[in-house]
Amino acid sequence: MPKKKPLATELLAESQAAHALFLAKKNALKLSQKKIADEIGISPAAVAHYLNGTNPLNAKFAAALARLLNEPVESFSPRLAAEIAKMAAVTEHSNVAPMLQPHREAREYPVLSWVAAGECVESSVAYPAGIADEWLSSTENAGPRGYWLRVKGKSMTADTPPSFPEGTPILIRPEGFELISGKFYIARHKEGEYTFKQYIVDAGVGYLVPLNPAYQTVALDGSWEIIGRAIDAKITGM
Repeated sequence: MPKKKPLATELLAESQAAHALFLAKKNALKLSQKKIADEIGISPAAVAHYLNGTNPLNAKFAAALARLLNEPVESFSPRLAAEIAKMAAVTEHSNVAPMLQPHREAREYPVLSWVAAGECVESSVAYPAGIADEWLSSTENAGPRGYWLRVKGKSMTADTPPSFPEGTPILIRPEGFELISGKFYIARHKEGEYTFKQYIVDAGVGYLVPLNPAYQTVALDGSWEIIGRAIDAKITGM
């Protein structure tokens, strides 16, 4: 792979100024690169690349960093401050707002066993040391405690999409999710069993529904608790 071309002098100076400001204020604000990543919805590696000058700063990152540091964008990038002001002016004089975030950067989450996932639910620690040997990326925001699971069994395999064959990695958002009929969730039984199913509401009653008709639908009662929503999946065997 060819070596990445160094940033132009003025772009590198912006990264250096942003990094210096971060170092000067991080202790007082109790701010870390990981916290910045969690707030913005990108990986800690992406934050490091912006601050060490591997990648040039952009308007989205600069605006978020300035907000977290309680500093104006022009304190480290007059160029991006002018760009953001221009976009704001366009918005003010138009009934159509420009999209400041045309895409989300990919972020990595650990691939956990079902047992380890249960332990994370009980723990206040997002990722204990050594929690996973494998990490997968996604542009979906699973939150600071998001993780991947691999589907077990054949209950979620269907002849038509959607289908989740055994071994399919699914990305779980364990916090800040809504219960929406038709979406997919993991649930925990009071006796310690975990399951991945589609959540369906019928006549005011919630059900955990398998996609494979050979398996049984489960009515949600006091013995089950939904603990996470599946927001992404990866095709395997390609």
